[in-house]
Amino acid sequence: MTQNENKIDAGKNTTAGMMNNSLTSANPAAEKIAPYALLGMTAVTGLVDAVSFLSLGNVFTANMTGNILILAFATARTPGLSVVRSLTALIAFFVGAILGGRITASASTDSRIRFAAQAFLLEVVFLTAASFCSIGYRVDLLDHSLQPLVLIAFTGLAMGTRNAAVRKLAIPDMTTTVLTLTVTGIAADSSLAKGNNPRLTRRVASVLAIFLGAALGAVVIRYSISAALALATAASIMCSAALFRSLRTPEAVNGEHVS
Repeated sequence: MTQNENKIDAGKNTTAGMMNNSLTSANPAAEKIAPYALLGMTAVTGLVDAVSFLSLGNVFTANMTGNILILAFATARTPGLSVVRSLTALIAFFVGAILGGRITASASTDSRIRFAAQAFLLEVVFLTAASFCSIGYRVDLLDHSLQPLVLIAFTGLAMGTRNAAVRKLAIPDMTTTVLTLTVTGIAADSSLAKGNNPRLTRRVASVLAIFLGAALGAVVIRYSISAALALATAASIMCSAALFRSLRTPEAVNGEHVS
């Protein structure tokens, strides 16, 4: 084979590779919808932690930083806190993260949203289970029933699964549960700190989403814990459905639509 023929073959391979990349590139519609879906899930975090902290015995099932601190306080025998409940939340979250990690393990840059959406479906399953298990729950049974531990386990599994998927997505300022770095970014990158306020709208929206979700959850659980968890489940379903719908949107490639 001559040198010119080698160059021609190399050019063909390069062109084929470019076409393949364009056909398998991440869906632009999904890339556009994903941040909005994660904002909705951030609000779900507020709802879930409102239920867990206010009704399940001062424990967080989404925010593991707070939960580990509470576990430490409980270990030091602080009144009103429980090692068992905090440890249950931590273990459930850990197991959920393993499940989410396994689902998204083989995801490439082009398929990360699709695999993440599959993990979000598992979150919906766990939240649905928590909603049903919460029927008839009363706070006065906190120390005399296994029901709170079951609810802690299911919500912890849901949040762990989601966090593993969100971590794989790696969308800046969209962690859905931890806002420390988000709040730091708002301040450290602000004009007052001689910054240019990057992604300010997204950062502020994340803070507002979890705040509003938590406030709504605090109000709803006064009437029904089941209703609060059902609301969280419904919101999670809507966010997952939006992602799946965006993944099915045909994209134009070289003037043609590819399903």
